[in-house]
Amino acid sequence: QLKYQRILERLEKENKELRKLVLQKDDKGIHQRKLKKSLIDMYSEVLDILSDYDASYNTQDHLPRVVVVGDQSAGKTSVLEMIAQARIFPRGSGEMMTRSPVKVTLSEGPHHVALFKDSSREFDLTKEEDLAALRNEIEIRMRKSVKEGCTVSAETISLNVKGPGLQRMVLVDLPGVISTVTSGMAPDTKDTIFSISKAYMQNPNAIILCIQDGSVDAERSIVTDLVSQMDPHGKRTIFVLTKVDLAEKNVASPNRIQQIIEGKLFPMKALGYFAVVTGKGNNAESIESIKDYEEEFFQNSKLLKTCMLKAHQVTTRNLSLAVSDCFWKMVRESVEQQADAFKATRFNLETEWKNNYPRLRELDRNELFEKAKNEILDEVISLSQVTPKHWYMTPLWHRVYTHGGPTAPPFLLSARVAWETLQEEFSHFMTEKKGKEHDDIFDKLKQAVKEESIKRHKWNERAEDSLRVIQHNALEDRSISDKQQWDAAIHFMEDTLQSRLKDTESVIEDMVGPDWKKRWLYWVGRTKEQNIRNETKNELEKMIKCNEDHAAYLANDEVTTVRKNLEAKGVAVDPCLIKDTWHQVYRRHFLRTALSHCNLCRRGFYYYQRHFVDSELECNDVVLFWRIQRMLAITANTLRQQLTNTEVRRLEKNVKEVLEDFAEDSDKKVKLLTGKRVQLAEDLKKVREIQEKLEAFIEALHQEK
Repeated sequence: QLKYQRILERLEKENKELRKLVLQKDDKGIHQRKLKKSLIDMYSEVLDILSDYDASYNTQDHLPRVVVVGDQSAGKTSVLEMIAQARIFPRGSGEMMTRSPVKVTLSEGPHHVALFKDSSREFDLTKEEDLAALRNEIEIRMRKSVKEGCTVSAETISLNVKGPGLQRMVLVDLPGVISTVTSGMAPDTKDTIFSISKAYMQNPNAIILCIQDGSVDAERSIVTDLVSQMDPHGKRTIFVLTKVDLAEKNVASPNRIQQIIEGKLFPMKALGYFAVVTGKGNNAESIESIKDYEEEFFQNSKLLKTCMLKAHQVTTRNLSLAVSDCFWKMVRESVEQQADAFKATRFNLETEWKNNYPRLRELDRNELFEKAKNEILDEVISLSQVTPKHWYMTPLWHRVYTHGGPTAPPFLLSARVAWETLQEEFSHFMTEKKGKEHDDIFDKLKQAVKEESIKRHKWNERAEDSLRVIQHNALEDRSISDKQQWDAAIHFMEDTLQSRLKDTESVIEDMVGPDWKKRWLYWVGRTKEQNIRNETKNELEKMIKCNEDHAAYLANDEVTTVRKNLEAKGVAVDPCLIKDTWHQVYRRHFLRTALSHCNLCRRGFYYYQRHFVDSELECNDVVLFWRIQRMLAITANTLRQQLTNTEVRRLEKNVKEVLEDFAEDSDKKVKLLTGKRVQLAEDLKKVREIQEKLEAFIEALHQEK
């Protein structure tokens, strides 16, 4: 048997070299034929899409893959490396290195290279610097996938390894099963590893590659119990005993290893039992040196001859052949059933769409995002249609008056008010419902884009300098040229005074409570404080009636007089309350006087035009309001020009940047574009893609000899 085994190995080695030459010729284009995508690559793509569609492996994904499980430091990663013929995984002494599942797709190729699913960079596995870079990249991806406060992650890292003579299959290296959570680990690490392992092993077509450390006592193993639970009959389990060279030194009785290899020691069954050696424990060892050491060991091992091991049960090469045969057998048996299941799922989803959304196109999340993006950009452009009145009739004048009275030049506030008005208009355009055409599926996205764009955008600060000059020139002009301008100024002044008077009367009403009419009709009374305020107000109104030209300031002796008059009526009042009430009472008196003066000035344009200085009718306030009105009109036009020429484009640029950021953030899109309709369209797209790839794979599988 050993003689034939050596002949077979020699022939396989020659065949490998010949295949390598053929592949290299094809790679250089000597045969000038179009190379098709390899069968295993097609299969791997199907698994990648399935893992996105059914991350928990609940019902949809029953396609085979080789799941590598074992106790921590049992040597499972080393076994996988021997099958892949490269030291591709990060390594450490006793430390948990595999922190997330790593899906490795092995396929034949002219050069020994590795690449990630989401990257175009190829790592040359014959160069030590590329191997080091690959190990570093795997470690970085693992750490990124682990969330804060956790030790391991369920997120899968996909890696393709191509090379001459590699057996085509898909393997998943899982984090090692642990019995104790040590310091530095998350408390739920043990349970998380168990749940990840079970999720992969419960797939009825998954091939379980159970790795057991032969150098330690069998009773210390945890993984064999887990495997026996998931596959009690051993129909899809392959058992691998590692570190047999150390076991030969440490185990006193050869029968113990024989019992393990024959499946009599552990409470589990398996399709096949293998014994392998994965080196001397030196991380710097090459694959070739490990293979030579393994072959030499098995040729000279007395222990294994005593155990009566057969030649096909030893070495990682034989293990690789056996796993590959089992893998493709399972694939051929299950892939058509999987395709039929997805065909039925597709039919059900399409029926559900027709019943619920008969007049809508099946737009997935990315297509909906593109549609919303175009709508948002169109709405930003429409901001340039804002009329001048939006910029000064209410917000600008109100802001200026509130912050400094009617004589304060507003150049310091205009840009701020303009930006606030632009925000309001932008929000209005973004949230406005547009009848039947409105699609509320975009509401969350538009709101998020609006908030983020406003946060990033700032009105151009240089605008203040030009506004300062324009407004200063406008305020310098003191000549009203015609009656129409005079009437417009009076109308503006009257509206402003009436608005302020209305606000003041509302404040006074809150202070003194309802009048006698409201008290009689609605049966409401005044509070104690409102009664005091009312008595104070009446006393102050008497003072104003006696002296209508009273100054705005209330002297201390007048405060004392009012307080004593109120005390004589039995009303105790604080001087601060008197002054506070006086402010509102005098304000109302002032505004009423100004309004009456405004009415008199309607006919004052004749006197103003002829410069009648001695006239009792002075209308300087009208001129002031005309100057402010003119300045506001010029400011509004300037701001609108800046909006049209500059700010809309700057805002549009910010909106585009926000949309680009959102487009690259898949989690953001999932959060902002939600609902049954979106999920149904997403499922339909994925199921169709899976079915099409499955059918293409089945066709290629049937064509292969």
